[in-house]
Amino acid sequence: MRGKRSWVVSLLFLNVVSVTSLRAQPPLGSPPGPPGPAKTIAPIDITGQWVSIVTEDWRWRMMTPPKGDYSGVALNPDGRKVADAWDAVKDEAAGNQCKSYGAAAIMRMPTRVRLSWTDDETMKLETDAGMQTRMFYFREPKSKGNDWQGVSNASWELVGGGRSGPVVGGSLRVITTKMAAGYLRKNGVPYSDQATVTEYYDLLTEPNGDKWLMVKTIVEDPVYLLAPFIISSHFRKQNDTAGWDPTSCSAQ
Repeated sequence: MRGKRSWVVSLLFLNVVSVTSLRAQPPLGSPPGPPGPAKTIAPIDITGQWVSIVTEDWRWRMMTPPKGDYSGVALNPDGRKVADAWDAVKDEAAGNQCKSYGAAAIMRMPTRVRLSWTDDETMKLETDAGMQTRMFYFREPKSKGNDWQGVSNASWELVGGGRSGPVVGGSLRVITTKMAAGYLRKNGVPYSDQATVTEYYDLLTEPNGDKWLMVKTIVEDPVYLLAPFIISSHFRKQNDTAGWDPTSCSAQ
């Protein structure tokens, strides 16, 4: 069953890549569509409770890696220096136990997430791991940032809709800035307060009705990264709120 599930998730991811490649703006000269509240014009419904399905990078996601294990992350010398100096005990003592639960890393945690609308222009994402709350603003942000989750500006990327044709799908794009410096992994792999996180949320439905939320995350950081850090995480829709287990941040 584990192999079958991994195969299904891999197939779903390939489908997301195919759908993403079809994203396009209306042809040049087409009249813009009528504006409307983000909740009303949403091409997909990603509200509800989702559980992360960990099918890759197990040693970095399901446990705390050893110090100095930053394989797969293009750290520059300054970034490696910070990672090599990581001390979980000092982080706990300084009240920084949530440094690996920031916007650049929280969706990579083994966690459940809840997505809901707080109003027609604002979506809320909650996690039980670390008990974090993210706000996605489609209009003017109501947050000044400088905390773990920063300021997230959201928009819909539509598929179709050109020349007054119907919208046939789409995805949610979220760009987050103004975050407090944190960790890409629990073992101190750093990102700075100048980092930018770009996310794409895609919805897929299996023939049996199971729904999957695919989250592609791109972290760019001029301070610690030589190249963007790109990951894709998978979440399966739950039919109820079972399993929700709010747990405080931990540095270890």
